[in-house]
Amino acid sequence: MPTLNWIGKDAVVNHHREVPYHLLRSDEKLSVGDPGSGNLLVQGDNLLALKALLPYYAGQVKCIYIDPPYNTGNESWVYNDNVSSPEIKKWLGQVVGKEAEDLSRHDKWLCMMYPRLAVLREFLREDGVIFVSIDDNEVHNLRSIMDATFGEQNFITTIPWVKRVSPANDAKYFSSDHEFLLLYARNKNVWRPNRLDRTEEQLKNYRNPDNDPRGPWNSSTCTCNKSRDERPNLYHGIKNPNTGETIYPRTTAVWKFDADSAAKHATENRLYWGVNGAAKMPRIKTFLSEVSGVVPRSFFHYSECGHTQGARTEILDILHECPFATPKPTRLLQRILQLATDGDSLILDSFAGTGTTGHAVLAANQADGGNRRFICVEMQEDICKNITAPRLKAAVEGYTTKTGKAKDVPGLGGGFRYCKLSHPIFDEAGQIHDEVRFADLAAHVFFTETGEPIPKRPSSKKPSPLIGVCNGMAVYLLFNGVLGDKRPDGGNVLTGKILEELPAHDGPKVIYGEGCRLGLARLKREGITFKQVPYEIKTA
Repeated sequence: MPTLNWIGKDAVVNHHREVPYHLLRSDEKLSVGDPGSGNLLVQGDNLLALKALLPYYAGQVKCIYIDPPYNTGNESWVYNDNVSSPEIKKWLGQVVGKEAEDLSRHDKWLCMMYPRLAVLREFLREDGVIFVSIDDNEVHNLRSIMDATFGEQNFITTIPWVKRVSPANDAKYFSSDHEFLLLYARNKNVWRPNRLDRTEEQLKNYRNPDNDPRGPWNSSTCTCNKSRDERPNLYHGIKNPNTGETIYPRTTAVWKFDADSAAKHATENRLYWGVNGAAKMPRIKTFLSEVSGVVPRSFFHYSECGHTQGARTEILDILHECPFATPKPTRLLQRILQLATDGDSLILDSFAGTGTTGHAVLAANQADGGNRRFICVEMQEDICKNITAPRLKAAVEGYTTKTGKAKDVPGLGGGFRYCKLSHPIFDEAGQIHDEVRFADLAAHVFFTETGEPIPKRPSSKKPSPLIGVCNGMAVYLLFNGVLGDKRPDGGNVLTGKILEELPAHDGPKVIYGEGCRLGLARLKREGITFKQVPYEIKTA
């Protein structure tokens, strides 16, 4: 399979595995509404934030949507759209090194995107999907690196989204009326899109001119464009019961069904011969009561999914300002949620921007009574504090529109925790950072040991040294006096007495602690693998 190469590729292909795990700390002053809603807004570099979230959410996300920089080269954007923000420049210098000075903007963009996509894949459930917005500038490169990170075999489709109502008359070449959504599955063999509800316009096609007791129906042609030589079993006569005439398909077509199926359709009154019963060709009925929904089409139009002008108005209504030239409308994200989530899904957006994804999740929950949750990550502090958080706060609590005639918009309910990146779990000397609490280290240990997120967040009041069981193996952590002894080494060393106090598990055990006083024979007899803290804990 052809592969894409760029300057800096060797430095970033495995970089996501080297990124250290950081702590996340909630800022109660900036958090809004119900703290137990399960929604998070995280401020910080999205690669570090994603790595910090992995121990809790790996393999649990149903739908990822990201709207990364499009790399247009336009310096005037607040969110530096040519990937020249100070944060990204600093990151490139640290990761790629001196070679970064010679990178083109396309190289920089690829260096920034690749490790982030690689980490995002680890969040998806087996039946999860990722949608990525992009335009013509990088769509070809994005397709290549998504083939590499998600697998070419998991590509679903590229969806054009018509985002403009009116053309841009000042365009030099063509009015840029559309963008793309690239759609990949974690496992294409498992994922299927949800069917869409029929619109009022589509429902008008279901009528009942013959008063069929089964209710409204729509009809479709009974023929397909295959030759008699290709499908001889589909070329046969169908008798019109009203006229007695036997009807055959035209010479360039055959029926969609064989003679036995045709007879069954006739018996079930599914063949419609027109208002007067003498139509030249029958049509087959499909009853509204029998259909589950509309198959989604690989084309999004602003009439159903919103447009950028409407998105700007949405944000201006809430915030007085909109620092993004082409924000995404809530209706676009609502369509994505319709296709890819259910009422209990977790949704992730690591390029949160104005917070449209979070807003759409709250709106979807109100519409169907669901309990979807969102995780949104925004890198720039001023955007997160002054745009993303206030927009989400307004969605939760309600607001009065700022444009046109003022009107009150009721809140959608729910809430979110505002979190910030804190210290790494390990300091520069490889020791556990002083700020690390038992719950922090427990989540990290369980994830790096098993590859699974911690099953339940440890209680801050009375945590258990048994932090979880995975595939029959129990994982224990002796740290910070979890057993009640608050002396520096109290309860953190595995002894015979401590072993008796641990919650029982009938099976293999991995125990992390600062030391071990049990002999090898005892460890083997008890089915214990001991790992010393901090030296045998993976740091990245």
